[in-house]
Amino acid sequence: MRNAGASADPPTDPFEAVPLPTRPVPPGARDPRLPPGVRPAQPARSANGSRLPPGVSPDIFGPSGFGGPSGAPGASGVLPPPAQPAQPWQMASASEPPERRPPRDERFGGDGLPPSDALRHEEPPPRRRRGRKILPVVVGVVLLAVLAYAVPAIFMSGRMLPGTSVRGVDIGGLTATEAADRLGERLASKAGEEMTLVAAGKRFTIEPGKAGLELDVVATLAQAPSGFPSPVEVWRGLTGTTELEPKVAVDIDLLTSTVKDLAKKIDRKVREGSVTFEGVEPVVVTPRDGRELERQAAAKTITAAFLAPEGEVRLPVSVIKPKVTAAVVKKAAARAGEALSGPVTLTNGGRQAQLPVQTLAEHLSFEPDGSGGMRPSFDAGKAVAAVEKKLVDPAQAPRDPTFKIVNNRPKLVPGRKGKGIDDAKLADDIAEMVAEGGDRTIPVALAIVKPRMSDAEARKLGIKEKISEFTTPYDCCPPRVTNIRTIAKLLDGYLVKPGEVFSLNGVVGERDTARGFVPAPMIQGGRLVDSVGGGISQFVTTMYNAVFFGGLEDVQHVAHEFYISRYPAGRESTVSWPEPDFRWKNDSPYGVLVKTSYTDRGVTVAFWSTKRYDVESISSERYNITPFKSATDSGPDCIPMTGQQGFTIDVWRVFKKDGKEIKRVKKTTVYRPELDLKCVPEADADAGAAPGTDD
Repeated sequence: MRNAGASADPPTDPFEAVPLPTRPVPPGARDPRLPPGVRPAQPARSANGSRLPPGVSPDIFGPSGFGGPSGAPGASGVLPPPAQPAQPWQMASASEPPERRPPRDERFGGDGLPPSDALRHEEPPPRRRRGRKILPVVVGVVLLAVLAYAVPAIFMSGRMLPGTSVRGVDIGGLTATEAADRLGERLASKAGEEMTLVAAGKRFTIEPGKAGLELDVVATLAQAPSGFPSPVEVWRGLTGTTELEPKVAVDIDLLTSTVKDLAKKIDRKVREGSVTFEGVEPVVVTPRDGRELERQAAAKTITAAFLAPEGEVRLPVSVIKPKVTAAVVKKAAARAGEALSGPVTLTNGGRQAQLPVQTLAEHLSFEPDGSGGMRPSFDAGKAVAAVEKKLVDPAQAPRDPTFKIVNNRPKLVPGRKGKGIDDAKLADDIAEMVAEGGDRTIPVALAIVKPRMSDAEARKLGIKEKISEFTTPYDCCPPRVTNIRTIAKLLDGYLVKPGEVFSLNGVVGERDTARGFVPAPMIQGGRLVDSVGGGISQFVTTMYNAVFFGGLEDVQHVAHEFYISRYPAGRESTVSWPEPDFRWKNDSPYGVLVKTSYTDRGVTVAFWSTKRYDVESISSERYNITPFKSATDSGPDCIPMTGQQGFTIDVWRVFKKDGKEIKRVKKTTVYRPELDLKCVPEADADAGAAPGTDD
């Protein structure tokens, strides 16, 4: 038989290796070893009852169970020796052509299996054997890699990676608590060191703590890896270093205040080039760069430099360039000098008035033109205030609102529009004359103009009570008294707005006969000389004392060269055209109404407003007494003078409110001795000149 093997052992039963239940399984019962619905296969048996190998049919042994038909050899019923282990059939590939496929054997049912002698044992392909050898190697390598990562990772877990540092302080291998303690110890002294800052060529120092800076240990350590480290972190910990930037906790308010204080020391306003005047002489103001600390950038720079390596910290500063160069300013000053070579004459029909050089200088300025040059600018409104009355018929001129006193109470007198000088056109005409030269006689144009303030504004000025009053005496009625009365009439009812500066020369202008002023003695060069408007210094002294006791700000007053007995010593002022001027400022939130009056015995100036202070005057004794000298003179221009000693006196202005002293201001006045001058005929003066006549 072709399937019989050499072995006499029976075929192996595949179910022998399956453990049987401890109790017999009843017929028809399910074997618990099998899945539900599956019944155990019954092993095939030969004719003599022996079990056959799985898959072997008893038919192959013939009707008698072995060898062939009954009576053939082997019909004794004894099983043949067990076959050798089955070997793989050599199967033809479906893709092989028919001619290369093995012949079909009809004895095996046409299943295409080769005869038994074609069965042969083949070794597995070499590729499978190599794979079985490589697998253990790969497993070993992977195991080593896992161990190489896991062992150091376990050691590093919960600690700073080896090689980690903060500003040179090594914290590698430490826990977070240990690292925080070390940073606190090592960096504490450095955090308290002063920082040196440099800006605009200057050095400044600040204390970080006072500037609101301190090391934020928690935020600094938060940058380090936490938990179980990744393979990359393990590799970095074994082979490299990690430098953590220190994090800084900032008190914004303190840092902002520190930077603001630095800015006060660093910032410098740009100085634009300009032309000013000393008297009537133009003076060049050279332009200069400005600078400004960039505050936000400076705060960031200081914060970033905190705990950094030692060294100066440069703060960012912006340079601000002036709009014009020094050369442009010099050129403008030269034009100004030409423009001030003489007065400018203004005309209106048959009327005319002059703007003196001093007035031109006071109201002339230069400003950048936006193209790198400078253009002149003239404040015509203020410049013509003193001469406008000469050019405009008073009956047609605008009238400012004012107040009259009725039953000791102020009552509003409404203002009105009128004709006045077109200030804008005049300003352009004078600016053009300064820039390009040309005719110094300029015809003015008239326009309908409003008064300086409206009736509604006047009502809100708080004019409700008398806050001061002063009177100075005179003997009636020399020419000087005429001038005093004339200026008193011009200024009666004048309103001074809150914050406004009153200028006597600016309001009244140059004294002239057209408005009623006459020649009268005035002091000039230590002598009395006749001048139109002479004597009005007495009115100025009267107004100065009203300012003094009204608690208003004294801006400019100039005492007489020598003392005049009709005035209070140390509390008097002179005036002339165009200088010296008398100026005071209404530094109150209320308007001030000027009311004047006069009699044959003296002149009075009263101020009406809202009272703020009670003012007292305290005077020292006269000291540094100096004797006067005597002299004689002759000629038609000689005006006799009575000798007076010179002296020095101190006057305190004491401000009180509700009986309590608020402040006091001291003013020292020095008077020269007044010459005792006698006017004699020319022959007598030549015959016996008194000693000291050369003074």
